[in-house]
Amino acid sequence: MSQPPRPAERPSPRRHHGDEFIDDFAWMADKTSEEFLAHLAAENAWTVASTAHLDGLRDELYGDILARTRQTDLSVPDLVRHTDGSTWWYYSRTVEGLDYPVHCRLPAADPDLIPDVTQPPEGEQVVLDENRLAQGRAFFALGLCDVSPNGRRLAFSEDVSGDERFRLRVIELADGRDVPVPPVEIAGGGCWCGDDALVYLTLDDSWRTDRIWLHTLGSDAADRLLLHEPDERFWLNADEARDRRHVLLGAESKQSCEYRLLEVDRPDADARLVAARRPGVEYNVEVGTDGLYIVHNDGATEFELARAPFTASGEGDWQSLVPQRPGVRLLGVHAYADFLVLQSRRDGLPLIEVLARDAAGGWRPPTPIPFDEQLFSAGAVSADDPHTDRIRLVHESLVTPRRLEEYRLDTGARRTLKQTEVLDHPVHGRYDPTRYVQRREWALAPDGTRVPLSIVHRADLVADGGNPALLYGYGAYETTMSPWFSIPRLSLLDRGFVWAIAHVRGGGELGRTWYEQGRLLAKPNTFSDFVACARHLAASGWTSPDRLVAQGASAGGLTVGAAVNLAPDAFRAVHADVPFVDALTTILNPDLPLTVTEWEEWGDPLHDPAVYGCMKSYTPYENVAAREYPAVLATSSLNDSRVEVTEPAKWVAQLRRTVTNGTDRPILLRTEMVAGHGGVSGRYQAWKDLAFELAWIIDQAGATVAHPRR
Repeated sequence: MSQPPRPAERPSPRRHHGDEFIDDFAWMADKTSEEFLAHLAAENAWTVASTAHLDGLRDELYGDILARTRQTDLSVPDLVRHTDGSTWWYYSRTVEGLDYPVHCRLPAADPDLIPDVTQPPEGEQVVLDENRLAQGRAFFALGLCDVSPNGRRLAFSEDVSGDERFRLRVIELADGRDVPVPPVEIAGGGCWCGDDALVYLTLDDSWRTDRIWLHTLGSDAADRLLLHEPDERFWLNADEARDRRHVLLGAESKQSCEYRLLEVDRPDADARLVAARRPGVEYNVEVGTDGLYIVHNDGATEFELARAPFTASGEGDWQSLVPQRPGVRLLGVHAYADFLVLQSRRDGLPLIEVLARDAAGGWRPPTPIPFDEQLFSAGAVSADDPHTDRIRLVHESLVTPRRLEEYRLDTGARRTLKQTEVLDHPVHGRYDPTRYVQRREWALAPDGTRVPLSIVHRADLVADGGNPALLYGYGAYETTMSPWFSIPRLSLLDRGFVWAIAHVRGGGELGRTWYEQGRLLAKPNTFSDFVACARHLAASGWTSPDRLVAQGASAGGLTVGAAVNLAPDAFRAVHADVPFVDALTTILNPDLPLTVTEWEEWGDPLHDPAVYGCMKSYTPYENVAAREYPAVLATSSLNDSRVEVTEPAKWVAQLRRTVTNGTDRPILLRTEMVAGHGGVSGRYQAWKDLAFELAWIIDQAGATVAHPRR
C-alpha cells in the first residue's frame, strides 16, 4: 500500500441540548458490516507496511522478553483444607513453549512444609490444563475456576472469543467427567454454595450482570433466581465467604451498593439484606468468625471500619471500630479469628495494618507492616483459613521484581517465598536493581494542585533534556496506578528511557478526594494534570517534547487522547490502547454495553446539558485540530465489549483527515481480530504484540540504538 486507508465519509447529525455535531464516521458503529471489517483489514495492512523497517527491532525486543523471562515456572503452593477432611496444596505451573498455565494440586503430608514441586511430584493431580482447553482456538480466557468445598469437583468457565461471555462447566476431579450444567452464557464470576450447588451470574444485552442464579447439580428443577437488578446503574456480584457458610450477593453502582447474605445450609431461604442502598453510601462486607466487618463511607469520606452482628439489617447495627483517619483512604479488610488486616492508602502509597485481639477479646490499635522502599506496591493476599496466624504479602516496585512473602500475624516475622526471577540477558547481563533509580517528583497543575509522578531510569542518566521518555497515565474509577515491575520495560530503560507514571486526578492515589476532583464536571482536571506532568518532565531536564511518548489504555486512552488535543506540542508520539476516545457518543447511547452504569463516573450527557457541554469540550474524537500532532498508534480488539473498536477506528480516521502531520509522524491503527479488552490471550503472542508496540515507541522517541552508559 502506498497510501493510508481513506474510509467513506457519510455525514450523520447528532443533536442534543441545542447542539449539533456532524459525525462523518458514525457508520462505523456497525462493527459486523463487511465494509467496516474490510476497513480494519486495510488499516492493519497499512500499519504492517508502515512499520516494516522495525521488523529487526521487534525481533530483538521479543528476544529480550524471552531471554529474561523464566518460561517454565511455578506459583507458590497454597494450602486448602476441604470440608471432607482432606488437605491439599494448590499451585500452577507454566511450561516453556505453552501459552497457558496448568493448575495442579498435591495431597498435603505436612501442612507446615511447603512442598518442592519444581518437578511434578508423585501424587500430583492436574486440576485443569488451560492449554488443552485452548487447543485449536484463536482465543481462550478462563473466568471462574473454583474447587468445591469438599474438594471433589471443579467449576470453571471459558470465553473463546474475547467478548467476556462465558460457558460454565463442572467436572469431577477424580476422573475428569463432565457434570451437567445449564447451557447458558454467563459472566466470568460465581462461586460454590455448599458442595452440590453453584451460584452463577448472567448478563443483559448491555453486558451488565443483572441476575444471580442458584443451580443444584443433579437436579431437574429449574435454576432458582436469587436476585434480579432492574436498575441499569447497578451490576451484581457473588462470592463465597471465607467461613463457607455464607455467600455474599452484591449490587453495586459507581456510588452506591447493597449486600445480602445467603446461608449455605438454607439455600432456599431468601438472602438477608445487610443494609439497603442509599445514594452516595458505599460499603463492603467481610464475614468474620464473630460477626460482619464493614468498610463504609457513611459520614466518612475516606471510609472507616465498623463491626456488626451476623443479623445486621441496617446501619443502626454498625459499631465503629476504626474511625476515619486524616490522610488515610481505607480500602478493605480481611477478617480472621484473632486478627484483622486492613488495606489502605496513605501519602500515595499502600498501607497494610494488623489488628490483634486483646485479652478481653477486643481489638488492639492498628500496627503497620513496614516496607523499605520510597515507592512500591503492596497487598495482603486473602488466606483461606479463618483461623490462620499467617498471611501472604505481595510487594514490588519500579526496580524490585514482584516478591511473595509469608508474614506471621502474631510475631511480625516474615520470609520470602518467591521473587520473580529476571534471567541473565546475553548482552546486558544479570539484572542489578542498583543500576536503576526510582524517584517521586511533583508537577504543578494549572490550578496549583501538586500532581505526583513515579519515575524510573538508569542510574547513570543525566537530566540534560536529551533522554527519550514514556509517560503513562490512567486517571479514572479511583483506580490506583501503583508502581509495578516490568521485565519488558527493561528494554526501554537499557536504551536510555526515562519511564514515568502520571498519578493524575480521577485515580485513587491520594484518596477519595483525589478521585472526586477528576470525575463528572471536574473530569478536565485529569487531562490538564497529565499535560502538567509532561511539561514537568521536560522542564526538569528528564526529556524534551520531541522525545516524549504518552501511553494510556482504556480510560487512560481517553486521558492521552484529550491531553494531546490540549497540548499536541508536548509529545512526540502517543500509544493509545483500546482507547475510550469517542466518549461522548458512547455515553449518550444507553443501549451500548455498560453506558448507563458509567453515568455515575462521567455524568449523564443525555439528560444534563452541563455534562454534555463538559464532555463535548474534552472528548478526543470531536476536538481534533488542524495542526501538527504527535505520531499516533491506536491498538484495539474486534471483540472488545468495554471499548468498542469503533472508537479508535473513528478517531484515527478523524486524525488522519484533519492533522497536518508529515510522514515522520504517522497515524496508525492496529486491531486484533480475535481478542477482547485485554488483548490476545496466549502469552507468546501477547509478548509479540508488546514487542511491536515497544519497537514503535522506541523508533518514535529516536532510541533505536541502545543509549551508551555514561
